Amino acid sequence: MRRTAYRGRSLDRSAVARCRPSDRYRERPIDASSPSETRRPDLIAGCRTYTGPAALHTAMQRRRDPVERAEERRDGGSMDLYDISTWEPRSIPDLLAYTLYTAVSYGFRAIVLLTAVAITLSLLVSPAALVLEDPFIGLFFALSVVPAGLLAAYIWYADITTSEPLPLLVATFLLGVLFATFAAVVNSLSQAVLGIGSGVLFFYLIVGPIEETVKLLAVQVFAYRSTSFNAVIDGAVYGAVAGLGFAAIENAIYIGRVVGEADPEAGIVVTAGGIATVRALAGPGHVIYSAIAGYYLGLAKFNRDYFWPIVLKGLLVAAFVHGTYNVTVGIVPDILTEFLPLGYGLAFVSYVVLYDLTIGYYLYRKLARYRRTYQTVTSGADGGVRPELTEFEPPQR
Repeated sequence: MRRTAYRGRSLDRSAVARCRPSDRYRERPIDASSPSETRRPDLIAGCRTYTGPAALHTAMQRRRDPVERAEERRDGGSMDLYDISTWEPRSIPDLLAYTLYTAVSYGFRAIVLLTAVAITLSLLVSPAALVLEDPFIGLFFALSVVPAGLLAAYIWYADITTSEPLPLLVATFLLGVLFATFAAVVNSLSQAVLGIGSGVLFFYLIVGPIEETVKLLAVQVFAYRSTSFNAVIDGAVYGAVAGLGFAAIENAIYIGRVVGEADPEAGIVVTAGGIATVRALAGPGHVIYSAIAGYYLGLAKFNRDYFWPIVLKGLLVAAFVHGTYNVTVGIVPDILTEFLPLGYGLAFVSYVVLYDLTIGYYLYRKLARYRRTYQTVTSGADGGVRPELTEFEPPQR
């Protein structure tokens, strides 16, 4: 009988084999008497599963070659099957390949990050110069993200599970800022190369998908890989924070551009106040859309067999509502002024607020349903429920 060592103990793998996969990874109450090893009895009678580090959980999920399966049945798994049906870095070529892969992987990430930093700094030159010239303008930059910040704070508060670490939230915010520059570059190149103007196709095929993808990547490249990302709803939290970062730099660029091109006689404060108000209305949308996509990223993390379809669903929903906003925000206010006794400004504000409330309610229902379900399944359970790890999760940061 093959046993796996875990924190000085031997775990019986046959107990794992007796459980169906759908049951094996089901959320189960934690045994409060041993919280460190997260020992969880399965809900199905006669099936008991032990979960520990990501490496152990990965071993339980790994597909095995027929040779390995047959050898385990015949000899209990004592034969060394290295380079036959199993592999680990042992020889010099193994270590060379492993080291090369690691270097390329981390090197590529470093290049992407440095490129994003360079583009971000170049885009922030104009806003920074304006703030240095008139520090009061910096106040408008800050005020423009207040509504989005409050919404992101609410989504963070709605997380009924464990609070997310501040370093991960800050890192996700900064990645949202940095990755937003890629969306700006792609949007500009798409207009030039594809010849798509600022019309319906541009917003639905380019702006919506690209911007929602880069915001989701801001979550996936760091926070998603942490063991602190241990619940579906965490995806909504980190998605909202990434959207806040995206909105922050987008607002800074727009405000800096408008103020820089404004007629000095019109008054810089008046101009900055006007564009800051418009951007303050647009910011919450970024938080809502990316929180929706992030929620589905969290759902995908705990539904391995349907990972990519779930992620794609989240992106499609977020990109669609994003594109719809961009298409309609320039049309609906004009229509409202034709049929209602409203000025354009009031019609614009009314439509944006109504649209955000509508899509926000969709997100709210998802979060509320998760909260209700969590409260239902954890009522009377010592220690609550902690979603289990998947092979996507590396060692804890």
